[in-house]
Amino acid sequence: MTATAQHRTVLERFPAGHPRGSWPADEYAAAQRAQGTDAHVVMDLVTDQFLVVTDTTNR
Repeated sequence: MTATAQHRTVLERFPAGHPRGSWPADEYAAAQRAQGTDAHVVMDLVTDQFLVVTDTTNR
């Protein structure tokens, strides 16, 4: 069996205090998915930001 390391690449950051909440991050992630990038939104509690990330696997 081969071990793999999974890394996330942050595509964009959005402040959690935005009046529309996570919507801008969700819209950006949807636009990235429409272009073929597997992007999703996660919350970074330390920096109080929504992050749009993509997972990449290195072998």
